[in-house]
Order: sequence, then C-alpha cells, then structure tokens
Amino acid sequence: MSAEATSDLWWKNAIIYCVDLQAFQDSNGDGVGDLDGLMHRIDYLAGLGVTCLWLMPIYTSPERDYGYDVADYYSVAEKYGTLGDLVELVRTARDRGIRVIADLVVNHTSRDHPWFQAARKDRNSIYHDFYVWSDEKPPDADEGVIFPGKQDSIWSYDRAARRWYMHRFYPHQPDLNINNALVRDEIHKVIGFWLQQGLSGFRVDAVPFLIEQTGQGNEAVRDPHDYLRNLRSFMTRRRGDALLLAEANEPADKLGLYFGEHGEQMHMLFNFVLNQALYLALARGVAKPVVEALDSMPEIPWEAQWANFIKNHDEASMDKLSEKEREEVFEAFAPKKSMRLFDRGIRRRLPSMVDGDRRRIEMMYSLLLSLPGTPVLLYGEEIGLGDDQSAADRLAVRLPMQWSSQPGGGFTRADEDKAPRKPLRDGPFGYRKLNVQAQREDNASLLNWMTRAIRTRKEWPDFGWGKWKTLGTRHEAVLAHFAAWDGTCAMAVHNFSDEPAKASIQLPSDGGRGTWRHIFGVAGKKAPPAVGRSGRLTLELPPYGYHWYGRREEP
Repeated sequence: MSAEATSDLWWKNAIIYCVDLQAFQDSNGDGVGDLDGLMHRIDYLAGLGVTCLWLMPIYTSPERDYGYDVADYYSVAEKYGTLGDLVELVRTARDRGIRVIADLVVNHTSRDHPWFQAARKDRNSIYHDFYVWSDEKPPDADEGVIFPGKQDSIWSYDRAARRWYMHRFYPHQPDLNINNALVRDEIHKVIGFWLQQGLSGFRVDAVPFLIEQTGQGNEAVRDPHDYLRNLRSFMTRRRGDALLLAEANEPADKLGLYFGEHGEQMHMLFNFVLNQALYLALARGVAKPVVEALDSMPEIPWEAQWANFIKNHDEASMDKLSEKEREEVFEAFAPKKSMRLFDRGIRRRLPSMVDGDRRRIEMMYSLLLSLPGTPVLLYGEEIGLGDDQSAADRLAVRLPMQWSSQPGGGFTRADEDKAPRKPLRDGPFGYRKLNVQAQREDNASLLNWMTRAIRTRKEWPDFGWGKWKTLGTRHEAVLAHFAAWDGTCAMAVHNFSDEPAKASIQLPSDGGRGTWRHIFGVAGKKAPPAVGRSGRLTLELPPYGYHWYGRREEP
C-alpha cells in the first residue's frame, strides 16, 4: 500500500513520547511539573523528532496510585493547570506536528469518585450497579492479585454498602461494571469530551481487566471483545483518525484478539512479549530470544501496529518469561532484591541496568527504532536518564527530568529537598553530570545520537510500514531483520554479544529497487562494508555493534 493510501494511519510510523507531567517541567516554582511547563518544552520535543505526545493521567485524583485512581474524568488536576492550559498545549503541539494522546483509565475509578460514593450509600441508586458487588466474599477473592506484597485480595468489604466490591488493583480503586449500559455510555462521554479538547486518541489502561467482567447474565457482553469493538466504533464516529493504544500484557497467542479479525478493536498494542525477550537476549548475549518472540507474534490487520518500548513508566515486567529466565534477567540487571518489584519486575531504567555502558544503550535503542512497529520513548530516555532507588516502588523510574546542572536540575526553582519528586543530584546519573543542556553542546552525546537515529527512522518508514522478516546471520549473537514497503526496503543488524561477531547475511532480492547503502550505524575507524552485487552482506560487528542499510531509487 502506498504512502498516498495510508496518510490517515499516522500511528503506524509515529515517534511516541510518554510524559509523567508532574516530573517533566515545573513552570511556577511549586516543585510540581505542569501543563505550562510542558508547553514550553514542545520545541525541544519537536527538535528531537517526537510526533506523538502521550500524557500519563492528568485528571483530578487523590493520587493514591499516581493518578490512576481517577476522581473526576472531566477535569485537569489543579496542580497541573486548567482545561484551557491543556487546549493551549494541544494547539502548540499541533503547530509543531505533534499529536497529543492521554491515558484512558476506565477499568476502575477512585473510591473518592462521586459515582462510588453514591453507590455505597444507596443500593437503589443507579450508581450502585456502576460497580461490581457481592453479598458474600467470593471464594476466589485472594486469587489474581496484581500487586503481590501490597495487595492481599481483589475483593474488599464496604461498611456503608454492607457488601463486597471488586477491585482488580488496590482497594481504593473499585472496578467499574462494563456490563452496565449506563457505564458504557459514561465511558463514551469521557472519550467524546477529551476528543473535543483536541486529543488524538488514548492509551487505554489495563485492557484485559476492563473486559474481564462476564458471566453476569448480560447477553450484550457474552463476547467480552464486543465491548472493545463498540468502543472503537464510537471513537471512530467522533474522530476517524483517533488512536486506541492498548496496554494488554498477555501471552502472544492471545494478542491478536485485541486487534480483532478485521482490525475493528485496538489500533495498537504494546509488545510486552518482545520487550521481555530483548532483556533476556541482552542478558544472555544471544539473539535467539528476540527471534523467537518475533516469530511468535500473530499476523495483524493492515491498520494495526505494535508499540515497541525499552522502558515503560512502570517496573520493567518480566512476567512472560519462565522463572529460570526471569532469574537470569534479575541477576544481570537487578542483582539486589530492592531493585525488583512485585516479584516480576525491575524498578530501574536501562542506563543504570547496564552501568551506563554506552555501547549497550545505543544497541538497544537502535533496535527500538528499527524493529517492526512504532517506537515509544519514556521521557528522559534520550539523555540516558537513570533512576532513584531511594524513591518508593515505581517512583524510582519516574524521577524529574534533568534539563541543566543548576539546582533542581532545571526541572524546578523550588527547594529540591521539599519537592514532591526530588531531582537526582549526585552520582553518575545525577543532574550535575547528566542533563539536556550539557548533551546539546556535545556532538557525541546520547541526545545527539538519539536525534540522528530518530531522523533516520523517519526517513526510512519501511521499518514501520513494511512487511518484515528475520534473516539468517550465521552467528548466534547477531539479529538481522528486513522490511519492504512501497518499492523500498531496509534492514538492520545488531550484535547482542560483548565480543566481536562476524555475520554473513543474504538480503532478499525482492521488495526494493536501486542500490543498497549504509544509512546508520555504530561509529568506527573503517567505513561499514557494502552489500555485494549478489545481495550478500558480510561484516564484523564490534561488541554490541549495529548497522542499518536501505535500498531505494533516488530521484
């Protein structure tokens, strides 16, 4: 399919950048990042090459779960600004070619939400059936907890209602009952409201749990995925080019269900299976886990896309690995138990996991930008932001952005010791050594490398659009993959080992016209080898080395 026929499918080749608003830029000196601060950094994001800005929850919330406990779906938390500030941010971003999406958290609400307060006070209230209740504690109430060590059950007793209510997450986050048509209507209103403010779509939180409420005698939800089709249909009617990006950390054989047979459900899914395979491959120094993960991915509809990431805003979950594999990854990247969370994840960012090893950092982000799918960056990854192990659980990876070496790291003018999110000042990842300003002035910095890599990715959209496959390399540490689209093609080769690796790759003869040429790669004293006339590429990669090649007819 040509570029002319795919112009509305912007998510297929976006550069998505996730921002935790309160940790990005404080504009008024109160120690909390806000919308105005983010707006004044839009030109920075545009210069980096970002085309889609993803906002973590900005709604009014008691913040018992970092804003994922929503108390009002139709407002912006006062500390972040106003709806007017949001609209101004969306307009400013759009002028720079950046779309804005936001978290849609509708599996549950906060206990403080007016719906739940009305529900618990009066069983006859229409809001009582907005939630999931039981007169007796269910026998399986202690099964399936999401936060081991911090959560004992998925059912809690409410004294006012004199009933048990379900909460897949914390007790202060009662689950909404999507079997109720009124609840579905309210969710539609929420979506419609934020689309009217100019948003280009949503990252949908906890999708598998959103649709798990079946078996309550409601014929309309006998097929739980029917609700996702309904959600997609409503949003598409309101705005045809809006995006639904789903968080669905499921096994590979279930992922296709969330796209739908004809692409009628979610547009994009985070690829948790591939993400965990990347860490296992890096720990082992072999490419096989990544090849197996790619091969396990289901065929997806043309309009659909994978969302690839190195680090999300939570712990780096390794739950899809076997227990033995998970221990390998823990030993390599989280040797202390304090670095782990919920028995499944690592509360560190990649740069600290690899002790700041620039070779491994570059190789992993080169993979992110070339693997089949759309790359998603967490704020600060472009400068190698570290983590703060003194912070509580997930806050370790949600530390303030480091803009300069000035007190507060350029994030805030407030006394940093009194800020809700304390900037990381000292050590190799502290703002006095690692910050945007210093890296802008250094041509060899990670920030400038990332900007070049993103630019190259955008110049070669084959990686996002193309029909792809893995290629043989004759070396266990080396991964090579190929993508072809609209008369052009591209390939990338990566070495997962800490030793040099010689690879021999036969490139496909179909899918492109013109001459193969080197388009991006690890710096070296010698020019990278050229692809032979027969399509054979033989090269020796340095430890954690990488190269990209492209083929097209130049005008």
